[in-house]
Amino acid sequence: MTDLVIYDPAPAALVPQQATNDGHLVALWLYGRSAATQRAYTADVRDFLGHLGGRALRSVTVGDVQSFGASLEHLSSATRARRLSSVKSLLAYGHRLGYLPFDVGAVVAVPPVKNTLAERIMAEPDVQRLLALETSPRNAVMLRLLYAAGLRISEVCALRWRDARPRDDAGQVTIFGKGGKTRAVLLPATVWGALVALRQGAGEDDPIFRSRKRGHLHSSAVHRVVKTAADRAGLSAEVSAHWLRHAHASHALDRGAPVHLVQATLGHASVATTGRYAHARPTESSSRFLAV
Repeated sequence: MTDLVIYDPAPAALVPQQATNDGHLVALWLYGRSAATQRAYTADVRDFLGHLGGRALRSVTVGDVQSFGASLEHLSSATRARRLSSVKSLLAYGHRLGYLPFDVGAVVAVPPVKNTLAERIMAEPDVQRLLALETSPRNAVMLRLLYAAGLRISEVCALRWRDARPRDDAGQVTIFGKGGKTRAVLLPATVWGALVALRQGAGEDDPIFRSRKRGHLHSSAVHRVVKTAADRAGLSAEVSAHWLRHAHASHALDRGAPVHLVQATLGHASVATTGRYAHARPTESSSRFLAV
């Protein structure tokens, strides 16, 4: 964000030392967030600044935020909510720092988002077909880890061999995940065996999934592997790596796994987040009791 510098007409004496201009404020706001979050938030803020037509953030009014939200009507409800939430977060942060005189975004409501989780949960036979048809040993292990361990795509990319440790007749992987939280995930013996077979003398600090330059595999490469596997299995073109994480949660709950255990495995901050999967695919409904 070092290239994002907006002209600010306020006298230098009135600018708090925490942020010297709008670009500096954005950089402070983004600091410490994941690379993926920084990319998304940066794009959202650039759209908002473009909507302002070059005006400084100190000049933003409630009407500006509302009109920005209205300009997003052509997008999905989820995308509109995310972009508006990003702007509200930035404005609230700037006000807390004392850089902005008011938090004008606080009174602007984020539009409700339809819960489409059920649309992104694959049936078990579809997942098993996707896994069975993969012929590349590396890619097969990658796909199985995404599903069996419920990993995020960034977590798979970041894995090093020191993160994999044997446990009895199988093993575990230690994940440094979203929000800076660390969790250990036990692997089935079949997945652990396939993972160990990939090592072939690699060092402790070597990535488990390496790029051609022998560094960590990029998320875009994992994305392509999943898309290719989904196409091979005759599944929707919308299938992504995160769909396998969704499938893990839903299938584990369907098979009787306690919700708190699924929460711990996936690294959800709240059991309410995990509980969404049970609500997305209920096993019972009062509609079944009606004479229709």
